[in-house]
Amino acid sequence: MTEFQTKNQKVSPLKPGTKAPNFTLKTTPDQHVSLRDFLGRPVVLCFYPADWSPVCSDQLGLYAQLMPEFRKFEAELLGVSVDGVWSHLAFSKDRHLNFPLLSDFDPKGAISRTYGVFTEGNGESARALFVIDPKGIIRWSYLSPDGVNPGADGILSALEKLKSPG
Repeated sequence: MTEFQTKNQKVSPLKPGTKAPNFTLKTTPDQHVSLRDFLGRPVVLCFYPADWSPVCSDQLGLYAQLMPEFRKFEAELLGVSVDGVWSHLAFSKDRHLNFPLLSDFDPKGAISRTYGVFTEGNGESARALFVIDPKGIIRWSYLSPDGVNPGADGILSALEKLKSPG
């Protein structure tokens, strides 16, 4: 994946074939999740700009509905934005989300920057998706244009390819 212009900001997501950088982020004020906790199974990493925005609400709501499909691949879905844990908890409850939302809040955007998807001008994550294989290697990535719900077809296709390589 090459550089992409988003809200007048260039972002350069990590490319397929790259080892996914480990991170530890809060899911609640006193609970954390680390990427390395999921070694041995696929991970879908979903960076999104903000809780409560219309496109993010639609996108994450779709993924919640499709969790049975993700589970067929034994995949774990992790949502990441720069919002705080209290916003995530309220948003997740209101939208009936059934996967963890991770707070890239302190320091703001540190993990988004590591993955090449932080937009400095507006201080938020770009809408980007990564499928990480059970060994921790990024196998697929996608950067969505601003305001566009990327859907799930690309994710499901990438998970299918992991299941049956070749």
